Amino acid sequence: MLTRRSPWLTEDLDPIRDLARTFFAKEVAPHQERFAAQQHVDRELWHKAGEVGLLCPSIPETYGGGGGTFAHEAVIYQEQARAGDSSFGIGVHSGIVAHYLLGYGTEEQKRRWLPRLASGELVGAIAMTEPGAGSDLQGITTRAVRDGEEYVLTGAKTFITNGSQAGLVIVVAKTDPAAGARGVSLLVVETDGAEGFRRGRVLHKVGLHGQDTAELFFDDVRVPAANLLGGQEGQGFVQLMQQLPQERLIIAVSSIAALERAVEVTVDYVKQRKAFGRELLGFQNTRFVLAECATEAAVTRSFVDDCVQRHLTGELDAATAAMAKWWSTDRLCRVVDECVQLFGGYGYMTEYPIARAWTDARVQRIYGGTNEIMKELIARSL
Repeated sequence: MLTRRSPWLTEDLDPIRDLARTFFAKEVAPHQERFAAQQHVDRELWHKAGEVGLLCPSIPETYGGGGGTFAHEAVIYQEQARAGDSSFGIGVHSGIVAHYLLGYGTEEQKRRWLPRLASGELVGAIAMTEPGAGSDLQGITTRAVRDGEEYVLTGAKTFITNGSQAGLVIVVAKTDPAAGARGVSLLVVETDGAEGFRRGRVLHKVGLHGQDTAELFFDDVRVPAANLLGGQEGQGFVQLMQQLPQERLIIAVSSIAALERAVEVTVDYVKQRKAFGRELLGFQNTRFVLAECATEAAVTRSFVDDCVQRHLTGELDAATAAMAKWWSTDRLCRVVDECVQLFGGYGYMTEYPIARAWTDARVQRIYGGTNEIMKELIARSL
């Protein structure tokens, strides 16, 4: 494929890109089958990533992070996707959880938790989705009732990335059920020794087999009032809405990298595979399909790069982030499906990267807010 260097990918990002590429090639890619079988990465992998500086790269050095920008995050997520990894939940840990703490935490909260996330001592998760409430965050039923200097937290969460290994979970809960969106707050739960906290099963998924995705239960868990994110009730919904654009951009960044990788491995395959006495690339249908896929990759890359650039300058709005999320994930699914078809029967074999890419891609149109919700958000801005 003809590729260009992203305008936001400056030369000072090359060292972290090389570091991430080496790390995923050495510490992650060789263990994909084992991670898939055990349904999570090794706990030690978090410590290794922290040691080399791949966790929380855009968190200030004051709080133990790398002192970089979102561009440093984006480089790591792209190298992860290009390595074919979908197991290591660093996007949630570094790009989402850490930034809730950085953006809204009190000074004491930031100094207490961010260095431990950056080192890998703590694994971070955010618990939004419930068995009866997905994209509709106002429909959550988890409750946090103030009792003196504590909150009593009760509820259940599902589809939680990093759920079985998380030592720190940001829980979306209702502190005032009668107040609607204004009654939502975020509580930080340190899971070690938390009485009443239970982890359910690690969920069996169609794809993302190595990713730790679990159910979490909070049965009258007592959480210190000092763990209320930001120190004020009723701010949770606003905090969620402000952070979701970055979450959706992370999904878009990973999606375009995965899309480009799918096209590259397919081009390599059709140059080697023969049918009816010639390479598959010699057939007009193969060339036309790949021409379309390469074009979709180029167009999506340009749009996502523009969104990254705008985010770096503080100009990315929620509607454009929603566009990036739905467009990139939709194109990823379409292109990967076309690539599977070109592989023929081998494209349906799990030992081939294109098959894993196909099953991993489908959920991206669902998490981070379904693509239908993305279109609704875009429509409201028109």
